[in-house]
Amino acid sequence: MADRNILLPVTVRDLADIVAETAAAGRRLEIRGGGSKAEIGALVRDAAILDLRAFAGVIDYDPAELVLTVGAGTPLAEVQALVAAERQMLAFEPFDHGPIFGRPAGAATIGGVVAAGVAGSNRLSMGAPRDHLLGFEAVSGRGEHFVAGGRVVKNVTGYDLPKLMAGSWGRLAAMTRLTLRLVPAGRTSATLILSGRSDAAAQAAMATAMRSTANVAAAAHLPAEVNAGRAVTAFRLHGFRPSVEARFAMLAGLLAAMGPVERLGEAEAGRLWRRLRDLSPLDDGQPLWRINVPPSGGCAVTSALAGQGARWLFDWAGGLVWLSFGGDAALVRRAAEAAGGHAMLVRAPAEHRALVPTLHPEAPGVAALSRRIRQAFDPAGVFETGRFPERPRAD
Repeated sequence: MADRNILLPVTVRDLADIVAETAAAGRRLEIRGGGSKAEIGALVRDAAILDLRAFAGVIDYDPAELVLTVGAGTPLAEVQALVAAERQMLAFEPFDHGPIFGRPAGAATIGGVVAAGVAGSNRLSMGAPRDHLLGFEAVSGRGEHFVAGGRVVKNVTGYDLPKLMAGSWGRLAAMTRLTLRLVPAGRTSATLILSGRSDAAAQAAMATAMRSTANVAAAAHLPAEVNAGRAVTAFRLHGFRPSVEARFAMLAGLLAAMGPVERLGEAEAGRLWRRLRDLSPLDDGQPLWRINVPPSGGCAVTSALAGQGARWLFDWAGGLVWLSFGGDAALVRRAAEAAGGHAMLVRAPAEHRALVPTLHPEAPGVAALSRRIRQAFDPAGVFETGRFPERPRAD
């Protein structure tokens, strides 16, 4: 990165000028916040780095209305600390990718996690970033400043651009500020675990829990192979203490027929959910895949790859499979598609990322629509750095 030009706009006008001049010159820009996810995607060589960390700080925070407007370059940790002081939280439980790449946490920015659509275990019950992004300010690939959405949950403007921007990976526009809906933090939490369950038995238990009225906030499964020989299926409940205790008792009774039920202490539960967030059980140096499937499809994916050196864990009640696998990428993608989902390559050596597309190849019609959307925001391809190359889909 030492030989790449780094641009540091400090105002929206600076940013718009940089983008317009870059487009006119036929060059490229790589949008970057803290760089915690810089190793996702193919290596970018000829694009200047557009560093947006100057767009940081709280612009408006109204705890009573559960609404926060903040600069996109604000560190995620600062945002989380700010709202936690008011007993509030970002519902989608975003996390810092640093530990996944062997680095300490602390670099991620709020704009980066929203642009990448990052959500933790609470995604199961609370939704994704796109569900909580009320509005934003950005500069398009045309060098045009624009604002979309607003400060309220329902904002009728003709187009729901916040949902389009969340998860766009900086391929449409450079966001400078975000307005996010918050939720009250749970006053109490409790974690229930089942031990020794097979993947199929764990999937059945998670399905049973999610069909119940226990209002489970998160459900995950660590197979024995990645958890020191002990398979653990975990369920987390949030809320006021009387409600949590009543729902815990109901869930424990419901799952008792499936195996021994145990309640984890607060410290032990915290360690368990942090291990799931940081993916430390899969820190084995192999390529890391993020596979999204219907919750009933998780076991189908892992069964297709069992016996080939793959290791995995389940989150989102089986709807998210984190897979460590150094074998043929085509096998992973075929397994994901057969289960009704898609697979994203998150971590791999640079030479591997140069050959394997990070994002799952889209069906031709969807790919054509995606290209038209990107071209509408960025006709000169300023943000098309080659980080996410398209490959023909084998249909």
